[in-house]
Amino acid sequence: MPTRLAFTALLTLLALAAGCGGPADNLEAIRERGELRFVTRNGPTTYYRERGAPAGFEYDLARRFAQELGVGLTVVPVFSLDGLFSALRRGEADIAGAGLTLTPERASTFPASTPYHEQRPQVIYRTGTRRPRSLEDLEDREVLVLAGSSHGALLARRQADDLPGLKVRSVAGADPLDVLRQLDQGSADAAVVDSVEFAIQRHLLPQLAVAFDLATEQDMVWYLAPDGDNGALQERLAGFFRRLEQGGTLAALREAHFGQVDVLTRAGSQTFIANIRGRLPAYREAIEQVAREHQLDWALLAAIAYQESHWDPEAISPTGVRGMMMLTRATARELGVPDRRDPLQSLRGGARYFKDLRRRLPGDITEPDRTWLALAAYNIGLGHLEDARVLTERAGGDPHHWQDVMAHLPKLEQRAWYTTVRHGYARGREAVRYVQNIRHYQSVLQWRFIAENRPAPPLEVEPLLPEQLRGRALLAL
Repeated sequence: MPTRLAFTALLTLLALAAGCGGPADNLEAIRERGELRFVTRNGPTTYYRERGAPAGFEYDLARRFAQELGVGLTVVPVFSLDGLFSALRRGEADIAGAGLTLTPERASTFPASTPYHEQRPQVIYRTGTRRPRSLEDLEDREVLVLAGSSHGALLARRQADDLPGLKVRSVAGADPLDVLRQLDQGSADAAVVDSVEFAIQRHLLPQLAVAFDLATEQDMVWYLAPDGDNGALQERLAGFFRRLEQGGTLAALREAHFGQVDVLTRAGSQTFIANIRGRLPAYREAIEQVAREHQLDWALLAAIAYQESHWDPEAISPTGVRGMMMLTRATARELGVPDRRDPLQSLRGGARYFKDLRRRLPGDITEPDRTWLALAAYNIGLGHLEDARVLTERAGGDPHHWQDVMAHLPKLEQRAWYTTVRHGYARGREAVRYVQNIRHYQSVLQWRFIAENRPAPPLEVEPLLPEQLRGRALLAL
């Protein structure tokens, strides 16, 4: 009979033998754990919380991938790009996704997925100052980049090659908005951010504009933890992104998150931001109150009110509609609104009218298309919206999908088309602009208050600790 010591030695040998079978399969580890750990950064293009629920383009992709694997999703938010890659390196996350560009430096350490989007690094400047046309125009001037971004490495190469006078300053953080705000405040001459980020953020800082593209389109990828065998995980990701692209889901997600960013001119954005600062505070409490009463997103209700009246309770149109939600006299009477100029009454009437339109749409139309189609009906009427849906279906499109209906609404202005449907002529282009404007206003309001209310990064307290405790603690604010 073997001794206890011999039995222990045998177990040790078996454990060592089991560990010699090569690196762990990371896809199998995720399945066994029942959890996909996804590290990202907090921001409007990646991951944020909206009415207590997680949202964001990168989050939506990660959620779908976790569902495909049949596992739960844990999001690990970080406060810097360096922190993001450190989490991967330490094995605290399986995948990093945060609008990350594929670079040789990163790919030499971290395995990457196949590309799922593209973006361009862009040089941004303040309008009213001299517009740079090339990096040579920025020599001896200061350029901001996000710390840990690929832009810093790109500019460092140019410094070493032929632009020694180029001054590059890294801004700590994880959100390009931190960089753009410093530029907007005049603390530097230019900044470099990615095109996807600037398309979203430029409406918050309308004084900023693109000077030039620093490079051509670059691939966006997810990066994987460097330890273990990632072959199966990379193959699964390649199939996942391919199916999303071929099935139209990826395009739909891009449109849902970014499709409304080019709606307004710079002047329109400046007016909107000025009204957010100057006029919205007087009515925000009323808007939030009515939104709670009717279980609506306050930013959506605020966006409708801005599109209708620029938050002016005394607004009146040449056709006689008036008030913050620009109700007709007949609609106000039907909704029980005795005073259209009273902000609360007008908001309640408009909210009830919108919710009634949304309720009356076919039951199998899902969100967010249900909301966008209801907004079109708010502008053009349910009858004309139904005509546009008929034209959409005739053309082989999906009458339940806003993007398809949006493409056919302008036909209601053309005799060749509006004479073939029940309700005749309508200003279809105006309805498209109406919905896209509201979508844009809603997004800007959400992004602006997300940016204002996002959590602060941890405060490093090492210098305050006794020497024997340093390197062990962070104090979260």
